Amino acid sequence: MLYKLEQTGLQTEGILRVPGSAARVKDRFDWDQVRQNDAAGLLKMFIRELPHPLLTQQHLPAFMAAQTELSQERLFKTQVETEAIQALHLLIMLLPEANRDTLKALLEFLRKVVAFEEKNRMSLWNVSMIVAPNLFTFRGKNAKQEEMQAAIAAAQLVRILITHQDVLWMVPCFLISHIRKMNEATSGKKTPGSMKNKRRLLRKFNAEKDRERSEVTELRDGLIRIHAPLNAKVSMAIQLNSEIKARDITARFDVENGRGSRSLSRRQRQYLYEVGGNIGERCLDPDAHLLDVYRVNPHCEWVLKSRTS
Repeated sequence: MLYKLEQTGLQTEGILRVPGSAARVKDRFDWDQVRQNDAAGLLKMFIRELPHPLLTQQHLPAFMAAQTELSQERLFKTQVETEAIQALHLLIMLLPEANRDTLKALLEFLRKVVAFEEKNRMSLWNVSMIVAPNLFTFRGKNAKQEEMQAAIAAAQLVRILITHQDVLWMVPCFLISHIRKMNEATSGKKTPGSMKNKRRLLRKFNAEKDRERSEVTELRDGLIRIHAPLNAKVSMAIQLNSEIKARDITARFDVENGRGSRSLSRRQRQYLYEVGGNIGERCLDPDAHLLDVYRVNPHCEWVLKSRTS
């Protein structure tokens, strides 16, 4: 459905606003011949009539609480919006994977609609106002009244979701920091055992110390090593500085492997991962500064690979 709309409907004037034919979308139809406004109407109906809300029955009250904050007459509007973004950030992480992926696909489509505003006459606010009632549905005898009262705040929330969607699907920094501290605390606990186990631990400790000394030397020299097992060039030493980002590393490997037989467009996109140390495994944001990551996790390995999900 989204594919059809992206292919043929993004430049349609009034897309999402102009209603389609309810009769046509309820009957069987050929996707190759479906009208853009009918497809848009079907999309809204699909979201609105899901047996369980896309934002889930469990978390919908929390989303609505964020709406309430936005609807309050507060002096510091910027602070209120920042708090709303933080709340949405955590709420989206709590959604089931299927709901989260569907919401992500929907928001990506809505951003594309807004990008063609000059053609389709659909501004960010127009899109937000139209989509909000389909995401935030009210039930009961006072549903209409509640929906009208919450309409503006709900639209504000959808506007934030569309505008800040790139941030909302990243794990918040404070959570990553908390996980690092937990892992460091866990690895620092003493484990009782026999003398044999103690000797084994001592050997491991000495080996780790040797590795740490080697890594400290590399850090002093500003060097890290990137492992790329799926690439023709499987390893590369990188001189770190304050400017190098994760996207720079992937670009370097793309250039190196672009000389091979397979074209870049045919290879699956790869990402830089931070593995081990005080984190399990984390896919780095393309704009992450590697020197900052190294400073908080100097014992990690750097691996370039494709995302599994």
